[in-house]
Amino acid sequence: MKQYNAQFIKSAADVSGFITSDKPIICVSGKSNVGKSSFINMLANRKKLAKTSGTPGRTRLVNYFDFGEFILADLPGYGYAEVSKVEKDRWAKTLEAFFDETDICHVIALVDIRHDPTEDDKTMVRYLYAKRIPFTLVATKADKLAKTKVRPQAAAVAAKLGLSVGDIIAVSSETGYGKDDVINAIEKAVNVYDTMEDDGVDDE
Repeated sequence: MKQYNAQFIKSAADVSGFITSDKPIICVSGKSNVGKSSFINMLANRKKLAKTSGTPGRTRLVNYFDFGEFILADLPGYGYAEVSKVEKDRWAKTLEAFFDETDICHVIALVDIRHDPTEDDKTMVRYLYAKRIPFTLVATKADKLAKTKVRPQAAAVAAKLGLSVGDIIAVSSETGYGKDDVINAIEKAVNVYDTMEDDGVDDE
């Protein structure tokens, strides 16, 4: 299993703090409490690289991590009902500015395997298609289901987002289930990005 020597870089509240890099930038998106921090810690094989919280909606910044081969950007969680409209609007503007200003290699779009995708999840997927941003759909918290239910439930979640079972990876940050598949998807994305850069291809 591949191991990353990941390190925290910085947090950014707005476009003035966004970073540019010669390395490909891979983003992690998802609703509040979907398990983004735990997912990042699983990838890094570290328990406290990304700070986890029992309070949904706590991540309000874009947090950057150096994974050696790529930069990982942890985006603010969306869709937390108890956050004020003003705060939701501010997060939405941060996300929109990030996607407009950042040369994104790939997005890892997290959804909770236990539930149907939310309207915000559907909006995110539609947005990625509209922006022509490559992404991998990852269903978190697979350990919360019986093993026999993981694949059919993942297929059901994918279908509700207009995708097939082959387009979704079920993972558990607790057990490491699905980690290798995610790393393979990341490696492919990085290789494609590097090839395009070497060839001088402009994806616009």
